Amino acid sequence: MTRLALSRRSMLAAFGGGLALSPTGPALAQAVFDVNPFRLGVTAGDPLPDGFVIWTRLAPDPLAYGSGMPKAPVAVKWEVAADRGFNTVVRFGEAIARPELGHSVHVEVEGLEPARPYFYRFQCGTERSGVGRAKTASLAGASVSAVRFGVAGCQAYEQGYYTAHRKMAEEELDFIFCYGDYIYEGRANPIYQSGAGPQDNTRVHLGGEIYSLDDYRRRYSQYTMDADLQASRASAAWFCTYDDHEVDNNWVGDIDQDGTPPEVFLLRRAAAMQAFYEFMPMRKSAFPRGAGMQAYRRAQYGDLLDVAFLDTRQYRTDQPCNDRFNANCPGIEATTAQVLGDAQEAWLLTNLDRSKARWKALAQQVMMMDLNRNTSGGQGVNTDSWAGYRVPRNRLLSHIRDRRIDNVVVLTGDEHQNYAGGLWLDGSQPEGAPIAVEFVGTSISSRGDGSDRGADYDRFMAVNPQLKFRNSQRGYVVCEATPTVWTTQFKVLDKVSDRSGVLTTRQTFAIEAGSNTLTPA
Repeated sequence: MTRLALSRRSMLAAFGGGLALSPTGPALAQAVFDVNPFRLGVTAGDPLPDGFVIWTRLAPDPLAYGSGMPKAPVAVKWEVAADRGFNTVVRFGEAIARPELGHSVHVEVEGLEPARPYFYRFQCGTERSGVGRAKTASLAGASVSAVRFGVAGCQAYEQGYYTAHRKMAEEELDFIFCYGDYIYEGRANPIYQSGAGPQDNTRVHLGGEIYSLDDYRRRYSQYTMDADLQASRASAAWFCTYDDHEVDNNWVGDIDQDGTPPEVFLLRRAAAMQAFYEFMPMRKSAFPRGAGMQAYRRAQYGDLLDVAFLDTRQYRTDQPCNDRFNANCPGIEATTAQVLGDAQEAWLLTNLDRSKARWKALAQQVMMMDLNRNTSGGQGVNTDSWAGYRVPRNRLLSHIRDRRIDNVVVLTGDEHQNYAGGLWLDGSQPEGAPIAVEFVGTSISSRGDGSDRGADYDRFMAVNPQLKFRNSQRGYVVCEATPTVWTTQFKVLDKVSDRSGVLTTRQTFAIEAGSNTLTPA
């Protein structure tokens, strides 16, 4: 239970203020909590050379309607320090946790030094949050010797523990890219099918399939209460994007998988976008507008790394072949098909043309390799990936090839498996050097424990000569870019069915600058 003492002056300030207030402004409420309100932890995001976003959410009872908070704005103090002990506080202030945003707080901290770690925390009343760590980006054009970051996503709560997040939190990364499927929208499912037959779920969703804003808030809260996930979120600044399960499986544009009228589905999408913003450390530029959000953006790390974070859901046309997996139909060649939409594609191509960074990364959601999913002598693709959209895929790859844009690395999720391979216009005939390289990260927990190699491993590799590596365990990816080489490590767990999973580095690949050749390291 939360008790608030509100003055008339405080209420007027609350309704007249912005998303953040000066530290000298009047407190909006004097809060007294029976339970610590920072049960969803803290995180930071979208680092720039002079700062980053810091996030928290007041939720003394995260799974209850309203998260145990009254319907009133509440003042939250924040501070950023140069050391974990907060002996040298360099920035501080007061923000407003608004009920319209589920009492979430997004503070855009500025005035920090580039390329160095900072520590942050929040206070509400007499209650204090845990401490988070975030590192600012390097100045654009500055000489940078190395950038090391994590890639993770696909964390179905019911299918495994988040041990991978705990391990990733120990890596001391410059940032983490979350490629989406932070939550899954399905109903509670106490039993799920695995290769060993029906088994008890590790954990179970609360409630049925989610549709309303309250539904999405509760699901995000259930996921974010996990201590291992909170450790990961507090360990480094995140760049967050969404994939499909933040809204509904395989949605694109205003289309869902159930044939819902678009105007009705957009209501659900609006609720999902608001919840995503509320729980992620996003800048105000991403503030949802109806069912839309400005999610694609760019990050620069000196002269070394230029990252484009893409949105492959919001502007995409409908999947061909009725969205069937392992399918082949004329719709794959549709000339009007879109993955990024005109505006985002033009933005991406312009950035690629102008970038002076040694490495250009495309951080996105669905696989770009046009893998053949048919191991029985036929041809079939995943129509929910770039392979189902031949014309926009080839347009992007042709641009990279024809403009001779070197050192392009694509970072992907969605598949719940690890993959590494080259990108050609036609991956079934990989002649000459690849145009770019793609690394696909496995899931944190989705599909359960998994295995090193599936039963179809040899057949799958045989029909996909562009592919250099495939693995079906859970884990995350760590990438390190230097001026001379890009290194990717695939980190995997032997199990996620309990918290004692053992982490190993399953495979490491290196790419020398100027060459798109994958070399096992």
